Parts: sequence; structure tokens; C-alpha cells
Amino acid sequence: METQELHRGRLVDHIQLVVRDLQASKKFYQAVGRALDVPLGGEGPDFFWIDELFVSSQDSRAAQGRLTGPVHLAFQAKDREMVSRFYRAALEAGGRDNGAPGPRPYHPGYYGAFILDPDGNNIEAVFHGPAKRSGESVRITF
Repeated sequence: METQELHRGRLVDHIQLVVRDLQASKKFYQAVGRALDVPLGGEGPDFFWIDELFVSSQDSRAAQGRLTGPVHLAFQAKDREMVSRFYRAALEAGGRDNGAPGPRPYHPGYYGAFILDPDGNNIEAVFHGPAKRSGESVRITF
């Protein structure tokens, strides 16, 4: 995956998480990134980033002294196996189970896994099933 690439026209440009233990979060998110084929983008003494996710310590200038969370972030996976890899890697890196890999009722083909990161954020990997034909929509229910 290309890092430091600017993607214009997307709704979300980046997300910042401010965490209690930067090293525990770095271990967790690097493992998650590897499982999802997304490398560490860069780091400094009080922050790191992976793709559009920026993670900093509470004493970072960007944090303004306040922790974020809890939040729910969902990362896209290219298939069910990648969802399972995410789940295993996240558990091994200090995450806590919040929903093992499996189908979910949100729409046909939805397959996800949920992990609580070291700060209690609900982190998900999701595969939406096989690609649909161009112009075909999916009905999502909550």
C-alpha cells in the first residue's frame, strides 16, 4: 500500500486517537496494520500514524491534553481470511475480544470481527462480501 498519498474527495481525511499508553497502542495498531496489509506510515516521540489513522499520546501538542474515546473504527478487509488475521493479530497484541469473526446481520455478505484496543475503543475489521455489479446498491439496516 502506498503511504503519504493524498486522496481528495473522500469524506474522512484522517482520524486522531489520543491514548494513555502510546507504546501499547503502537504494538496493537502495528499488528492490526500488518494483518490488513497497511504499513506504519511514520512516527515521532509522541505519535505514529498508519494510513489515515493518527495516534498520539496525551502529552502530545496535537492532543490538547485530552484523551479521545471510546470510539468505533471499522477497517475494510479484502476477504474473510483477512478479518480472521486481524482478529488473531489484535488479540496477540493486547486487544480484548468484542466479537469473534463471523457474519453479521447488517446486510447480506457482511462479515466482521470486533476487538477492544488498549484504550477500550471498539475496533472492527469488515469484509462486505463479493463486489457487486456497478450501480448496484446494498441495503444496510441498523
